[in-house]
Amino acid sequence: MSTGRHKTKLLHNLFNSSTNEMKMKPNQELDDIRKSGMKHFRNIQVDESNILTWQGLIVPDCAPYDKGAFRIEIVFPAEYPFKPPKITFKTKIYHPNIDEKGQVCLPIISVENWKPATRTCQVIQCLIALVNMPQPEHPLRADLAEEYTKDRAKFMKNAEEFTKKHSEKRPVD
Repeated sequence: MSTGRHKTKLLHNLFNSSTNEMKMKPNQELDDIRKSGMKHFRNIQVDESNILTWQGLIVPDCAPYDKGAFRIEIVFPAEYPFKPPKITFKTKIYHPNIDEKGQVCLPIISVENWKPATRTCQVIQCLIALVNMPQPEHPLRADLAEEYTKDRAKFMKNAEEFTKKHSEKRPVD
């Protein structure tokens, strides 16, 4: 075998093994999350033909969101863990840090803060903390951030009504 072909084959093998390792990380993390019995992220669904897309229910335990559950989608890029996953709320939520399209402002998965060693369970824990405790200083919806800051009682009432109307049923233990 010529030197050029040998190098090409080595590069091909190296690329394929690292690609397979990257695909294994979400798979291993999924197993870890399922085994952990995480009570705030439930009903996890993954299409086995595409392990890079997960759906599940966020089950908050603080008012005004504690009467509902919220479906999210986690999409891992092909470059994961070197690039962060993207989280989208599929269930509407009245929240200053989550916009009408379901996009979420979550610092742990921002490009500038992302670290390849960050585990998906850490991301989910940060997401649940954000849902339970909105951060009006980093809003995606300025109107809701202002309402949350200036008239908390009104915000809580509106968010509770919105949750009753739009959220999914909470899983029964």
